[in-house]
Amino acid sequence: MSLRFPALFVAVAACALALGAGSASAQSGKITLYTSQPDADAAKTVEAFKKAYPNVQVDIFRSGTVEVMSKLAAEFAGGQPGADVLLIADAVSMEALKRDDRLLKYDAAKLDGMRAGSFDKDKTYFGSKLITTGIAYNTAAAKKPTSWADLADPSLKGQIVAPSPLYSGAAAIMLSAFAARPDLGWKFFDALKANDAVTVRGNGAVLKSVAGGEKTYGVLVDFMALNAKAKGSPVEFVFPKEGAPAVTEPVAILKTTKNPEAAKAFIDFILSDDGQKLAVSQGYIPAKEGIPNPSWLPAGTEIKLMPVDTQAVLSTTDADKKRFADMFGG
Repeated sequence: MSLRFPALFVAVAACALALGAGSASAQSGKITLYTSQPDADAAKTVEAFKKAYPNVQVDIFRSGTVEVMSKLAAEFAGGQPGADVLLIADAVSMEALKRDDRLLKYDAAKLDGMRAGSFDKDKTYFGSKLITTGIAYNTAAAKKPTSWADLADPSLKGQIVAPSPLYSGAAAIMLSAFAARPDLGWKFFDALKANDAVTVRGNGAVLKSVAGGEKTYGVLVDFMALNAKAKGSPVEFVFPKEGAPAVTEPVAILKTTKNPEAAKAFIDFILSDDGQKLAVSQGYIPAKEGIPNPSWLPAGTEIKLMPVDTQAVLSTTDADKKRFADMFGG
């Protein structure tokens, strides 16, 4: 018996080493990431991932979400999708891919602590961060808004600027989310129109207008307003009491991936504490509770997220955009 035990131990140890080597080799090779992240964020994300998984090579295609989706559509039509992993701006685009059965379900994704509503309940895509939309206003404003309904006040006529949902993904989600709510609905946009609100192509233009005093009130994403305030810009920001719609910059795996284990490792990293801390270091609110918020977010800030039915938004977004364009122009 004394001779057989060491032999058994050696056999078990060899088996364990073999299993470990197999696991490590599964998280190797190459994956291709299609992303709409800014160049600097995309580079830092891949760099941090490779520190955690040094045997995985990551190639990147980076462009806006619309162009990424157009590239994918052309590749699907040709039968040769090039991406293994997607990390794009909004869940509605992911919902379209899910509807077309393009995404790989990842049941084993580690979702402990992830905020409700930040990931697909069927586990095909997962939010990487939160980018909420609220109200920015110049510090010289006579009225300090606390509610979306405040923008309907006739005393604000000619003082409001907003990003166009025809160009901004966050604004497009906000449009359809508002249109579906009985307390806001199209009457909110009718009120903006009556108040001579103007629309611009992006959030950057909104910030410039409000900070420069051209307009007093703006519909704006959180980090732009609060970062500007932290740097001394005359801007305040409020998360409206009805709730703030959020873009989650979700990540997903294509069903056609040639390296599913490495692709799953990428998801694991994004959802991990280290991945969420990376998002914070890039200036965003983490999708995972318990991770410290970015420095620009005042301590104790309560953010009420507005529920967004992404499937409903997907079905109405084209009609909503057309109606908006008819109201405010293209």
